[in-house]
Amino acid sequence: MAKPPTIPASAAGTARPAGTAGALAWAEGLLCGGLVALLPPTALLLGVLAGPAVIAMLLDRQPARPVARSVALFALAASVSPVRTLWAAGHTMAQSLSLATDLQVVGTAWSAAAAGWLLGELAPVAVRAVLEVTSVSLAARLRAERAALAQAWGLPAAGPAQVSGSPPPAR
Repeated sequence: MAKPPTIPASAAGTARPAGTAGALAWAEGLLCGGLVALLPPTALLLGVLAGPAVIAMLLDRQPARPVARSVALFALAASVSPVRTLWAAGHTMAQSLSLATDLQVVGTAWSAAAAGWLLGELAPVAVRAVLEVTSVSLAARLRAERAALAQAWGLPAAGPAQVSGSPPPAR
């Protein structure tokens, strides 16, 4: 049995079957089309509240789109309360338009999306800084411990050549 053709490996280093991306786009389109056809007030409200997430999906070009995913997650989390309010108020187009034009509702959802963007941009920098500080601290502590052991055992202190990882000179 022949293997299906694969597309080039992604940044993670794994190959995907050729039709995977098209099938996902088709399924997303079907889901969004069904939402618009069956629940237009909900689709309108979610379209307004999740606008920044759609823009982030279009602009984020990183593999797996981490910033767009965090923006979408935060925007959708802030959209839960307005959607529940819409459903509790009769699920009408007038109520949906009322919620979609309320600056407090839209501002809350868009501010949450902005917080998701900020988190997606700053988290890698913060993690990198913490790891750098931790590794520098650990290296300094190990150098001090090595110097203390060398002094306790009566060995000569390590020179710059030994600090860089080269073997000690032969005696």
